[in-house]
Amino acid sequence: MTTTAKKKTTKKSPLSSVMKKVAAKDAAKAKRRTNVPDEIVEPVAKAKKPATKRSAGKPTKKGTTTPKKPARATPANDAAKTAKTKKRSGLDYAAQVLAKSKEPLQAKAIAEQAIAAGWKTNGATPHATLYAAMIREIKAKGKKTRFVKTDRGLFAAGKAA
Repeated sequence: MTTTAKKKTTKKSPLSSVMKKVAAKDAAKAKRRTNVPDEIVEPVAKAKKPATKRSAGKPTKKGTTTPKKPARATPANDAAKTAKTKKRSGLDYAAQVLAKSKEPLQAKAIAEQAIAAGWKTNGATPHATLYAAMIREIKAKGKKTRFVKTDRGLFAAGKAA
């Protein structure tokens, strides 16, 4: 009995041929989208790269300098800028009203005094908006809140105020 050695044949998977066809179609679509001849595309690809961070502010070949990026803002600078331009919220006014008050107030009284102090709102029920905002702040900040709910519907200034 003679044995014949079987040849190992490698079949290309149908997936690889499909992938090649898909890649060729994608390349053709990309070329059609640009509508730019290959002669123009190559020189554009070889154009100069923009200046990197390391070269910013250093002299270039022509002797001119590239503009530097502005310095990063520090928290102290940001706080000074926002203090001038930040619009005060209803909670800010409510904290101010409660800090001046010696006893707990209802949300309606707080809202009336806040509006008198300069709080501008377009809502029909500013006291309900203020009440909900104070409750949210109490839940979110816990003991570090500006408000304390002393009784049903009554609020006083918190320790953080």
